[in-house]
Amino acid sequence: MPDTIFDKILRREIPARVAYEDEHVLAFHDVNPQAPVHVLFIPKTPIATLNDVQPGQAELVGRLVLAAAAFAKREGFAEAGYRTVFNCNQDGGQSVYHIHLHLLAGRRMAWPPG
Repeated sequence: MPDTIFDKILRREIPARVAYEDEHVLAFHDVNPQAPVHVLFIPKTPIATLNDVQPGQAELVGRLVLAAAAFAKREGFAEAGYRTVFNCNQDGGQSVYHIHLHLLAGRRMAWPPG
């Protein structure tokens, strides 16, 4: 898998506004936010797309979801609500090929998303 900007963030080669970190997950604020709160949750193990997730990595993907929920509770907007999104490949809107969970909050979300 080619190096991505997220790999550089993981190695601390470029700065990021870290919002959450544990042994398996790093989360940081999006540089082009689409909501008042827009945080990206990435696994520390690189996986290019959701299509590349192997059965043995399901727990790692679950950790992204649990980290996002913990962050929402800690920041106080879990009860008001938030949106989580995975984009997959070009037509799905994926621009960085290292899976990441978008957490968007701080405003009412519309449906369909666009």
